[in-house]
Amino acid sequence: MLQQTKGIALKVTDYSESSVVAQIYTETFGLQSYLINGAKKPRAKISTRMLQPFHLLELTVYHKETGNLQRIKEASQSPVLRRIPLDIVKSSLAIYINEVLYKVLRHQQADPLLYQFLEHAIIWLDEAETGLANFHLVFLAKLTHFLGFKPRLSHHRYFNLMEGEFSQQMPPHVFMMDQPYSDILRLIFESNFSDCNKIKLSTNDRSYLLEKIIDFYRLHTENFGQLNSTAILEQVFEF
Repeated sequence: MLQQTKGIALKVTDYSESSVVAQIYTETFGLQSYLINGAKKPRAKISTRMLQPFHLLELTVYHKETGNLQRIKEASQSPVLRRIPLDIVKSSLAIYINEVLYKVLRHQQADPLLYQFLEHAIIWLDEAETGLANFHLVFLAKLTHFLGFKPRLSHHRYFNLMEGEFSQQMPPHVFMMDQPYSDILRLIFESNFSDCNKIKLSTNDRSYLLEKIIDFYRLHTENFGQLNSTAILEQVFEF
């Protein structure tokens, strides 16, 4: 049955000499796998270039509820990303966040509000002129709301990563944050993309906070595993 939906390209794997399987998070159906014949050919109607991480798509698809591999009839980029593919900082952020998304979205059902958040974040990143150093921290903090483990914010001293809460008592394990980082984490959760650069962090502090946020994800996401793109981000931001 033909259906129309928006989608965000996440991952492409080879299927044959000229075909690929694209993992696309769709607004209507959640994460789907699409077999695209001829995508690697020079004049492909749906090319691998169109399916690079973070690209926003308008799709007409053949959708079967019981199918593992779906098919795409038509696809177009909407809007076309202008800066992310060409800017080393933005493309590195996209690669890193894209890897996180692929790990967490495979556990999610279709969620139009989540899709709208992701679409807004991608467009903001593409259009932003400055203030990108903390973008990934704020993005990951805001994403927890849609994944179901956003902590209740407070001014308590410690942040318990296992329980996902701030407390006055030191947790009886190592998965915690103390001052000043627990306060900075609260500020990150309270920030928007447009003001995330107002949080002044050293490269070491930013690296530590990212490590703890990823630990938080790892504790609350099944089979999260390791991130391969961390080294790319570290080189770009010189952590």
